[in-house]
Formats: sequence, C-alpha cells, structure tokens
Amino acid sequence: MADEPVVTVTDATFTDVVLRNERPVVVDFWAEWCKPCVMISKSLRELADEYGDRVVIAKIDADTNPDSVRTYGVMSMPTLLVFRKGEVVGSMVGAKPKASLRKAIDDLI
Repeated sequence: MADEPVVTVTDATFTDVVLRNERPVVVDFWAEWCKPCVMISKSLRELADEYGDRVVIAKIDADTNPDSVRTYGVMSMPTLLVFRKGEVVGSMVGAKPKASLRKAIDDLI
C-alpha cells in the first residue's frame, strides 16, 4: 500500500532503506507470532504519521530476514533500533506505551 506510513524492510533492502537513509530510521524487528509486537504496531503507525518526513519508521519480519537479526544481535521481540547515518544510536526492547515510544524516539533523533 503506497500510503502506508510504516515502511517494510527486508534483508535485501535493509542497506538502501535504513543504512543509506538521510533521515533517522526506527526499525521494528517483529514476528507474526509475537503478541507484544502486534500491540505496538498501531502506535508505530500513528507515530509514523505524526513524525511525517522527519523520521522513517520501518518494520522487518525477524522470521523471514535472519541476516539482519543476526547482524544486529536481536534476541527479543519487539526490538526497535534507531539508526542515524547508518549507525545504531539507540534501542528499545519490549512493548511500550505510545508515549514512551515517542519520548525514546525524540531523545534519539
């Protein structure tokens, strides 16, 4: 869907979409079976709308993209990694309320 505020990333597109992006990127490592991942997905969509062009919110399915999971040492889900200029500048693990997600993102961008 073209107007989806959250970008879907794969192992194949990770470098172009995340690492080479001029804007800060929040990557949500999630899995379909992960209940906390489902719980925060609505908040992440809303935050993507709120941030607009200032931040990219992306999601990557951990089950189908093992290279990225291994590269960034993701052990629990959901894990959110914040990238700036190709570097990880922060992380959050576990489901958090929308206000906590917003504050953490604000602090890292």
